[in-house]
This record gives sequence, structure tokens and C-alpha cells, in this order.
Amino acid sequence: MGDFIRRYHLGPLIGFLLLFIILSVVSPQFMTFGNLRNVALQTSVNMLLAVGMTFVILTSGIDLSVGSTLAMTSSVAAGLMVTHVPIWIAVVVALAIGLLAGLFNGIFVAYAGLAPFIVTLGTMTLFRGITEIYTHGTPIFNLPDSFAWLGTAQLAGIPVPVILTVIVLIVAWVILAKSVPGRRIYAVGGNEQVAYLAGVRVKKYLLLVYMVSGFLAAVAGLVLTSRLGSAEPTAGTGYELDAITAVVLGGTSLFGGEGTLVGTIIGAAILGVIDNGLNILNVNSFWQDAVRGAIILVAILLDRKKTTTI
Repeated sequence: MGDFIRRYHLGPLIGFLLLFIILSVVSPQFMTFGNLRNVALQTSVNMLLAVGMTFVILTSGIDLSVGSTLAMTSSVAAGLMVTHVPIWIAVVVALAIGLLAGLFNGIFVAYAGLAPFIVTLGTMTLFRGITEIYTHGTPIFNLPDSFAWLGTAQLAGIPVPVILTVIVLIVAWVILAKSVPGRRIYAVGGNEQVAYLAGVRVKKYLLLVYMVSGFLAAVAGLVLTSRLGSAEPTAGTGYELDAITAVVLGGTSLFGGEGTLVGTIIGAAILGVIDNGLNILNVNSFWQDAVRGAIILVAILLDRKKTTTI
């Protein structure tokens, strides 16, 4: 157990705590309850995407299309709502489209045998193009007031998106850490051929992880659209990089078969705290992009170093 904690959680956790302490010292505003609540709220969308990305990366895959899936599903939902389709139907349609988008990716990866990077790079552009065609390149406004509940309401002082994210995290943790499908996902990522010889239906689980990723991208899209009060065709641009960075920062290997959801939570929290801290300190947006790029490079370097020393 000690080795498990050391390898997967301790490093990212120490980094998070140090970052937390430094920002608390340099900016008293950081430690206020309102600001910490905002950090949790702002992190919720990336956390949802990162959970789905964890499933995919554990199989040594990648999903570059989650940002475009977020935009596509939320735009369809918003388009239905403004034409007076009941909210629950619009939400179900958006979630179904997210599942189908993931299924589409999974079919090409599992059955066509194409590289996940190439497949999802293509669908990233495809889904974004579909979104722009559907919206004519313009935002969709005037959403029903009751839909705003999902992104802006609070229960006992806790934002609803945060509560939803916690529920998703608990369900995902149970699947990955406590269930047979979770163990088989790890097996596929550890060695696909050995998993197949052991009787694991590899293609089935590859389909599954991409469908999970697409579904959670749709959930994230609904949360974001509800919070903003509009659906933007450019929404989610670059979000796939944030999700990947959170997963890798948390200790999940890009080579698959190794990592935990707890690590992903820590990784997403680190990114959320960094974004919030830079905004509080009024750091120029260009420098913020530079910091993000440096974090991505460090995360990949650490993953590569960890893999070569195992």
C-alpha cells in the first residue's frame, strides 16, 4: 500500500498542497470560501472530461475529440430547447449523441484497428464542423430559465455542478477500482494481446471506454451551457488538452494499464488552482498559456521517465 501511494498519489498531492500554500500566502483572497467554491465550480467541467479521459488512457488510448463533442452535444441540446422541445428530451438527446460520438470513435479504434490519436484527431475536426453547420457559426441564446438550474443552482451552499461531478467520480471510482469491468480495462491497457488470450473481450472494452468519454463530454457540455446561458460553437476548444494534462499529472500513464481516478482528481484540482491563482494575481493571459504549455510538457516528461524506470 505504501508503494501504491508513493507511485500514484504522493507526488501530485505534495505538489497540490505546496501550490495551495504558496497561493494562500501571496493572495489572502485565494483562501476565502467564495473563491474556493468558485475553484470547485470552474474545475467541474474539466473534471468530468478528465474522468472519461482516464478510462480511455488506461487502455493506452487517447480522445482528442472531447472538446468538439462537448460543443456538438450542447449545441444540439440548446437548439432543441429554443424550439420549445422539453428540457428533459433535449438533455437525453444530447447524452445519446455523446454516446454515439464515443461509439463512432470506438468502432474505428477497436474494429478498424486505427490509432486512437489519428481517429480522434479526425473526429475532433468532424464534430466541430458538424457543430458549426448546425449553429451556422453563431451562439444559441435564450435558453429556458429552468435549464440554468443545472449550472448555477446551489444545494446547501454547494454548486449543483460540483455535486454532479462528485457523483460521477464516485460511480467511476467504483467501476475502475471495485468491479470486473474495471479490472479488464486495466488489463487491456497493460497488454492487449495477453488480455485477449486471457478471455477479455478487448474490442468490447475499447468501445466502452470511448463511449464513457463521449457521454461525460456531453454531461460537461450541458453543465457548461447551463452555466453560461448559451451554447457556443467554439465551446470546448482546447479542453481535450486540459483533460489529458489532468490525467497524466495525476499519475496515469499514457502507455496504459497504470493509474487511478484519485490521481486524476488531484491533477484536475492542480490545474483548477493554477488557473484561479493566475487570475487572482492578474497574470497576463499570454503568460497563462505559457504556464499551461509548460505543465503539459512536464507531465509528459514525468510520465515518460516513470515508464522507463519501471
